[in-house]
Amino acid sequence: MRRLGEVKPALKHSVIAVFIANEENSLISGIGVDGLVKDGLLDKLKHGPLFWIDTADKQPCIGTGGAITWHLKAIGKLFHSGLAHKAINAMELNMEALKEIQTMFYNDFPAHEKEKVYKFATPSTIKPTKWSYPGGGLNQIPGECTISGDIRLTPFYSTTSVVRKLQEYVDDINEKLETKLQTRGPASKYVLPDENLRGRLEITIDRDVMSGVACNLESRGFQALCKATEEIVGHVEPYSITGSLPLIRELQDEGFDVQTAGYGLLKTYHAKNEYCLFSDMAQGFQVFVSIIAQLEAEGLGLEGSGAMHDEDMGARERKALGA
Repeated sequence: MRRLGEVKPALKHSVIAVFIANEENSLISGIGVDGLVKDGLLDKLKHGPLFWIDTADKQPCIGTGGAITWHLKAIGKLFHSGLAHKAINAMELNMEALKEIQTMFYNDFPAHEKEKVYKFATPSTIKPTKWSYPGGGLNQIPGECTISGDIRLTPFYSTTSVVRKLQEYVDDINEKLETKLQTRGPASKYVLPDENLRGRLEITIDRDVMSGVACNLESRGFQALCKATEEIVGHVEPYSITGSLPLIRELQDEGFDVQTAGYGLLKTYHAKNEYCLFSDMAQGFQVFVSIIAQLEAEGLGLEGSGAMHDEDMGARERKALGA
């Protein structure tokens, strides 16, 4: 953007840059892309491709995953370990329930045929990532515990549908504890009829549910990105990942042609020393010089990229921009 300002080429279209303030916390509304869209300040970008620069490894990222974080709480009956027949072991209940929930999830949301087209490395997944309980001695059977985890959902499934299904799974297990879940040993049980006690499960879903994106592979913006990547990087290998990005599905749903790329390093994502290479960023600059050149030459709508073509501005200016 600085070079565009310095060279001031005569372009047929606008090149717009948007720097967002809430990528790491999309729940803060009104200060980022969502606020700009709501106020109509990005409407011009609907006339051309919008490039979201927040992926890695210098290749077009054509698909991202949705993200749903969940907390499954099991409530049983705390009791002395030497009298296991009088307890409802919340840990056992939760482990067996999660196994059943995972089985039902994979039956309802199996690998989708479009995942091969978009080169997703993995299908949709549900898995535990964290365990917590109130604490207690080793001679106590815990009365409650919580397993937390996440779902990564390929964009061909609805996050709303998944959230609804999760609650249905839990309701079904609660209703059929005696037949739905296996116990663990002769003294293990989830129902104490003599005490009129039943173990139960509760599931909560965090607010920041994100939907995945499948980019338009017929888009001129995508074609320009691929051509520029092959020209500058030396090869083009579009890929998809069930990592998640906030806000871009909402942009797509609003009518924007969202394409994603980035020039960081996937291997350093969330590392203690997360870094990128200046040489990769320099190539990223050249990629957008090429993209702007291509779209300017064809006279197509362009918003949100970067460069121009010899016929449009002269070889000397184009060289200066790419210097």
